Amino acid sequence: MRAQKPCYERNFFLQNAYARCELCDRISQKSIEETKIVLHSCVNPDCSDLPCDTIFFVPRQEKESMEDKKQNKMATQPLKKLFWTMGLPMIVSMVLQALYNVVDSIFVANMQDSGVIANQALTLAFPVQIMMIAIGVGTGIGINACLSKSLGEKDKERASKVAGNGIFLALVIYAVFLIFGLFATKWFISLFTKDAEVVAMGSIYLKICCCLSLGSIGYTVYERFLQATGKTMFSTIAQVSGAVTNIVLDYVFIFPCGMGVAGAAWATIIGQFVSLFIAMGFHYFANKEISGNLKYMKPSGIIIKNIYAIGVSAAIMQALLSVMMAGMNAILGTAKANTSILVGSFGIYYKIQQIALFSAFGLSNTIITILSFNYGMQDKKRAKECVKYGITDTLIVTLIIAVLFECIANPLSKLFALSGGASEELISVCETATRIGAASFVFMGYVVAVQGVLQALGYAVKPLILSLLRLVVFVFPTAYLFTLSDNVTDIVWWTFLIAEALTCIFAFVFLQQAVNKKINVLPDEKSSAAELDFFAVDGESEGKSEDSGGDRKSAEQERDEEVKNDEIVENPLEK
Repeated sequence: MRAQKPCYERNFFLQNAYARCELCDRISQKSIEETKIVLHSCVNPDCSDLPCDTIFFVPRQEKESMEDKKQNKMATQPLKKLFWTMGLPMIVSMVLQALYNVVDSIFVANMQDSGVIANQALTLAFPVQIMMIAIGVGTGIGINACLSKSLGEKDKERASKVAGNGIFLALVIYAVFLIFGLFATKWFISLFTKDAEVVAMGSIYLKICCCLSLGSIGYTVYERFLQATGKTMFSTIAQVSGAVTNIVLDYVFIFPCGMGVAGAAWATIIGQFVSLFIAMGFHYFANKEISGNLKYMKPSGIIIKNIYAIGVSAAIMQALLSVMMAGMNAILGTAKANTSILVGSFGIYYKIQQIALFSAFGLSNTIITILSFNYGMQDKKRAKECVKYGITDTLIVTLIIAVLFECIANPLSKLFALSGGASEELISVCETATRIGAASFVFMGYVVAVQGVLQALGYAVKPLILSLLRLVVFVFPTAYLFTLSDNVTDIVWWTFLIAEALTCIFAFVFLQQAVNKKINVLPDEKSSAAELDFFAVDGESEGKSEDSGGDRKSAEQERDEEVKNDEIVENPLEK
């Protein structure tokens, strides 16, 4: 093999260009400087003896576009298949996140003697856990949208900065909950009860969960890194590992070890850190699209602003779940019925309902990831298909869950009374709530899917309006009217179906407005990278197709044509 040596040198105005061999199509980026390219013979040894004019310049954008499309399936894979391959892992991930609290409640509620009190303590701590999830998920959604958009625009530098700022934000959020856990947990639990035993149990559980919440918050961020690059299976593996760890340790710590609610808290924390460490491993070893350099953790006001322009509405939407739960507890407490049965049934139904809700959130996150990417690429056809398949698949999933819950409403309710401490009346009301509430899942799925579309297209206020409607505006007045009835335990559950159905009307209007304003205005055909001009080293490509004995353009003519194309070239060689 002959040694390759420099055979041509020229000044070139376009920075960071690449060289490609015309015969073997091999691309090289050797000897690239800011404004000068020392072009070597082709890196393919079979072409090493070829003359200089077989090599020509390829703009950086074309090469990166070709490579990124090979690497990122969101740009090329059929969307009908892509939504399921990416969406199912996200659904599993979100459901497992909901199961952390559900599993804790099931084990704690079945504790002998103190199960009822312990379950009440966890219920009072639940709003803070929801808030923790809300801020983490809201920040993660903002990161996901900005990251997917940057990757779709082929801006790796900006994508790396978004990821670095996401890690910085996770540390800040953790610091806030750490301070709350150290100084405010007992005060918070005391706001809702004067029972010293409940306050003690609730504050212990909440302090452990808040002071060691880095696992939960950190995982939420790293999960979005994997999702934004299409590696949803990795995030699911991490989430499943943590969930299994939590379930096993819940049993071990609560029953054999007799640690009570503290054992439930430690099981949750350990499970969350297992998920975090696995997700970090996948990100740093498999996510080649994003740089892990620590320099990108330097906070950027613009990037943080862009993250929360979308993320803050998502965080508020999640936090409204806590508001809805607190408001419903207050309203149901005024009903003409056994309030302990009514409020207790609502608490159990609410945690069961989260399984369906978080499934819809999983597909909503898929919509945000895929639609943000293709919208960033300005691909009108794929953007429209994202909306179509995203909403359709969400409706399918929520319909399946609704039918499933209708069938297993009774055994599902009995999971919270395996020790026999709960009354038959409580189980009966829980079953009624689950059956009626399940009918609202399809409407809920449509609203959540539309929220994902709106977030992916950069809307922040409209998704928040939809959450306010379905969780507050339509819920509280309707529920209050039902509490005036003597049959409140049977009919109050229709509140959720009515609220979701009414919100669907607004969601449909918002969706049509967003599609017309953001997607329909995109160009029908995306300009291809192949249409970019190639810059020949020794004559235009047309000239190369001519016979080797034909006349070639003079260096002066070449220079004139290149100047017309705004490319400044100085050719030191003479023909």
